[in-house]
Amino acid sequence: MEVRAFVWEKDHLLLLEQRELPHREVWLELKNHKDVAKAIKEMSVRGAPAIGCVAAYGFLLGVKLGYDPEEVYEELKYTRPTAFNLFWALDRMMNALKEGRDLEEEAKSIEREDYEANIKMGEFGNELIPNKANILTHCNTGALATAGWGTALGVIRSAHRSGKEINVWVDETRPYLQGARLTAWELMKEGIPHSVITDSTAGYLMSRGLVDLVIVGADRITARGDVANKIGTYTLSVLCKEHGIPFYVAAPHSTFDLNIESEREIPIEERSPREVKSFGECKVAPEGSPATHIAFDTTPAQNITAIITDRGVIKPVSRENVLRLFDR
Repeated sequence: MEVRAFVWEKDHLLLLEQRELPHREVWLELKNHKDVAKAIKEMSVRGAPAIGCVAAYGFLLGVKLGYDPEEVYEELKYTRPTAFNLFWALDRMMNALKEGRDLEEEAKSIEREDYEANIKMGEFGNELIPNKANILTHCNTGALATAGWGTALGVIRSAHRSGKEINVWVDETRPYLQGARLTAWELMKEGIPHSVITDSTAGYLMSRGLVDLVIVGADRITARGDVANKIGTYTLSVLCKEHGIPFYVAAPHSTFDLNIESEREIPIEERSPREVKSFGECKVAPEGSPATHIAFDTTPAQNITAIITDRGVIKPVSRENVLRLFDR
């Protein structure tokens, strides 16, 4: 059975509570846009494409219940500042409303298009994966982070299903452990060989020739191909450059923000220090110690071997090649 992060049920949204995984599968019933905004903000759902899809259904719920569309839009918009798919999806829903189109059909289209985009990325990305590859990935970019199949993890899934023998190194991805909790859970369900590692193990593995390529997702990509992704991604790109290892990014066209050029223009989310000072309910730092929780970092285009999209592969990564993808 294919993993689903959310299911639309006509008058409410069912959401798989990702903070309970991998130990319990708990489904939340979201009945209005405020429920949806809370779920996004508190990380019950995460992954830029999934956030976009869920926000679209949240907008639909709010409008159906008679709330002011602008207020619904604003409340959902400010839940997660870095994930561009959130803004992209909400703009589509607002435009559909203004044009008198069916909002439920628009939200379903956003979901369907994301799933189809992931399948296309899997096909394009599979061509870059050699047989018997040792692949390192960061955070969670699978079905749980999208409308299904996945971006970077979707490429890995496609390679496995094509018959290639692969092994996956799974960065634990502090502090929310999306790799250890979610990516490993998805890989187990798929029967893909893998091993969970601490984030700081990646460099050692590369130095010993045990990593053939790194593939990650993205939360926002600029016009020149700079990428924002889960904190720790930039470090991996530098390590890959040092060791001559391909560094790939997989993301749909809805993740590209062509209004900005540089990584420096991307808004970077900072979250609660409490999330750094604990593992779940277990406190690991002194109460009085300050902590800084920067949730994302940025990777410059020159560190990226290629960007795998649903419209093709961008290689080399440059402003010209990014804009060509959008016929600009």
